Amino acid sequence: MKLYYSPGACSVGIHIILEEIGKPYELSLVALKDGAQHQPEFKAVNPKSKVPALDRGDGRALTEYPVIAAWLAKSNPDAKLIPADLEGETRCMEMLDYVCGTIHPQGFTRQFRPANFALREEDVPKTVEMGKQLAAKYFDVLQDGWQGGEWVLPSGYSVADTALFFVEYWAARRSGMTLPPKLDAHLRAMLARPAVQRTLAQEGLAA
Repeated sequence: MKLYYSPGACSVGIHIILEEIGKPYELSLVALKDGAQHQPEFKAVNPKSKVPALDRGDGRALTEYPVIAAWLAKSNPDAKLIPADLEGETRCMEMLDYVCGTIHPQGFTRQFRPANFALREEDVPKTVEMGKQLAAKYFDVLQDGWQGGEWVLPSGYSVADTALFFVEYWAARRSGMTLPPKLDAHLRAMLARPAVQRTLAQEGLAA
């Protein structure tokens, strides 16, 4: 397997999953800041021009975080990274979708790429602030509805935790935000996992 990633991007969560599984894989750097995602070499892998993308070795890459996470979890059942029961799997996918479809673009893409949302240069600061406000709102929703203990799901650690981790990490390390108590505890628990520590070290990120 080969993971196409950019350090600190949402692909960090898929990188963690690969470390949790423990099977051989390669990393292929896509320098987003340099626009590598728009170059023909990467567009041949993923025409959507974004990471993560996972080459499973069959010449056809998987794209989209929830799909890659679910495929890795279900094709490696011994790692126990997705609940075995339908309700648990459904709640796991619900979290993946909320993080990747709402928290990431509305809360953090607004902060990190405000020009994608602001029509005028003078609107950029307001766009960034709106992103922070939305992220805080979404985190409060998770705090108030938290059903798990240390991990997101009552059944235990899963790929849902890797998704929540990357937005928590962005909030705490890049945006200077204060996480609600249960999410802060979750971030600290994630940072204590060996797979997460190995991933951050490989990507040159602070633990």
